[in-house]
Amino acid sequence: MDRKIEPISVIEGKVFINGFECFDSVKFEIKFTPRVWTGKQLGMKTDSHRWLGYSITGTITRRRSTDWLKQVITKYTKDTITPNFIIQGIANDRGSDYFKSHGTDVLTAVGCVFTGDINLMLLDSGGDVLDDVITFSAQDIV
Repeated sequence: MDRKIEPISVIEGKVFINGFECFDSVKFEIKFTPRVWTGKQLGMKTDSHRWLGYSITGTITRRRSTDWLKQVITKYTKDTITPNFIIQGIANDRGSDYFKSHGTDVLTAVGCVFTGDINLMLLDSGGDVLDDVITFSAQDIV
């Protein structure tokens, strides 16, 4: 082999919510899922497929070190205005082949709304640290 392969290390990155870095992030992902129409016409033996739309979803796993999420919930329960966020992920593994070819990979999701359960309190005699798993959907990616 005449070339060393250096894949992206997923440890090298940062996550921002509304411009503030999540220093307690331990895992982050954003997914694009196409909404697919499937059908066929007379005489066709295989299905045809077409993208008709899409959804953008994601997950942030963090170790709780601030009460910002409780503040978001408290504000919502008072004014009942759905909180929207801008969530940005940055992959910057300078030692990877990807970085050498394309530089830092930045993805910004806008119009993000949290969609899953949000733990207000979690105690567990067998656990060691608290990880929050925050799921969200986004209106768009830029």
